[in-house]
Amino acid sequence: MKIGVISDTHGLLRPEALAQLAGSEVILHAGDVGKGNILAQLGELAPVHAIRGNIDRDEWAADLPHRLKIELGGVTFLMLHDLKQLDLDPKEEGIDVVVSGHSHKPRVHQEGEILYLNPGAAGHRRFSLPITLARLDLQNGVAEVEIIDLFA
Repeated sequence: MKIGVISDTHGLLRPEALAQLAGSEVILHAGDVGKGNILAQLGELAPVHAIRGNIDRDEWAADLPHRLKIELGGVTFLMLHDLKQLDLDPKEEGIDVVVSGHSHKPRVHQEGEILYLNPGAAGHRRFSLPITLARLDLQNGVAEVEIIDLFA
């Protein structure tokens, strides 16, 4: 299963991001969407699961959860915008992958059996940080991650 992971679009969905997400079977948006039409555009590529970020305060975002636990391809994901707000033990909750955003810094790291993924920010550039998203390839319950720099 191929999963596209994007975050912190802040109302800007770049054509380069759409091109990289094409072919995804599912898209995860880890918050700070910015505008509701972003999710509609992503939904033209694949089913979208999105959470609310700290800037998603308008009426269109009212139904977005602050966190989401979802199973895809035999792997259990927990999505929350700001990793600093993680207030549970992922292992105890049966979570395999924690997806977050907020920092705009792409990061993939493993802590024990738990994979932590922040795809970085795909919207407006912040400071000198790259414009990124991630691809997850799930095979036999194992997630392989690739961070994609849209302008590398």
